[in-house]
Amino acid sequence: MSFDASKNVEAIATLRVRCDACAWDQAGSEAVVLALTLDDRAPIHVPIARSGEAEYPVMLGAVGAGKHSLAVVEDAELTAKALKGKTAATWTVAIAQVEPDSDRYVPLSLAPFVHARRDTVGKFTDVPILMWYEVEPVPTGKRYRYTVIFTNEDGGTPVDRLMATWGRTTDIEYIYSVEVADDGTIRGEDMQGPEHKILPYAGKREGRHPLLWVATENNMVLDKGDTKVRYAPAPIHVNLKDVSREMVMDTNAWTYEIAAKELAREGKIADDPPPGKQLIPDPRRYAYLEGCGTLGNRALTFSVKVNDKWIAADRGVAEYRIARDGCFRGAVPLPAGSTADDVTAVRVHAHARKDRPATTPVIFSRLNTLFGLDDRYQPMPGRVHWTGNAQIRPNTPLEIPIP
Repeated sequence: MSFDASKNVEAIATLRVRCDACAWDQAGSEAVVLALTLDDRAPIHVPIARSGEAEYPVMLGAVGAGKHSLAVVEDAELTAKALKGKTAATWTVAIAQVEPDSDRYVPLSLAPFVHARRDTVGKFTDVPILMWYEVEPVPTGKRYRYTVIFTNEDGGTPVDRLMATWGRTTDIEYIYSVEVADDGTIRGEDMQGPEHKILPYAGKREGRHPLLWVATENNMVLDKGDTKVRYAPAPIHVNLKDVSREMVMDTNAWTYEIAAKELAREGKIADDPPPGKQLIPDPRRYAYLEGCGTLGNRALTFSVKVNDKWIAADRGVAEYRIARDGCFRGAVPLPAGSTADDVTAVRVHAHARKDRPATTPVIFSRLNTLFGLDDRYQPMPGRVHWTGNAQIRPNTPLEIPIP
């Protein structure tokens, strides 16, 4: 297809794709992979990870005034074996042009293109499926922070610990930030490199878009690499005041289904696995909770009451507790046959940490939500919202009844 631009703009292609045969949970049928080639540029790749019909907004980058061509084809080399050459996916394409006077133009023009980690190419694992940005005012202008949701992480935090301390099995990673003066000048930029070190960005660009390469099994990035497969989900603007990062998954509920299907394909779901086995129960058997507070040098965990029995997210393992300030998620595995609707109360526990002695209590200020997933892995409506200023010390949990 071709399109005309009347001026310099940032272009977004929204693919509406139908693929009934795409099955992210079935080895060999995971996805058709589409390649989008704008003019003579390197292609951008889109794995069709969602079965049925869905939209995929993709950054194409900067385009100048004049006529441009966009080719969208199945990448036969990257498409799952059982779907290759079978016209399993059909699609339409709509082009949006974001002009320089739009509030979206600057953050879109600076959003990174993310190249695949070498050991994920063709393997349908740890795929970046959603990108967002946050805006922070600075004395000379604004700072834009970019975060990506990956379908999972092959290294780093074990899957059961992810559920206990983060309330999800996707990998959510801050990858890049840039400070922009009011006159448009870039005054500084960084990225999250291996071992979570914040490193200066010194890489190449396509237009103003930085080029990043996923470099580790827990999806840290570098500004150089050798893989050609790259992704560019069009970033959305997010405000995370008084909510956790996982809220972005709630508002893009399909991310839960993709995460669960990847777990199933990788054999990480079992009936009632003990902690430490890299296994979890079905994600639909969890109660998901979000709270906010100041933990200081203490740790926190949630527990829920079901059928007069208390069940803790950490299951007695100190490493499976939350240890960060702000707003945070956790998830509690429920007994077979139970759902989040069966929860009658929540407790918030403070714990000492061996590595950090503390004398101050946890200050817990919000319980934003308690919810479960429905049969299609979609978040159900939250059941509770509590605000206060509770001081919590070890052995004296805060208990919140659920109406």
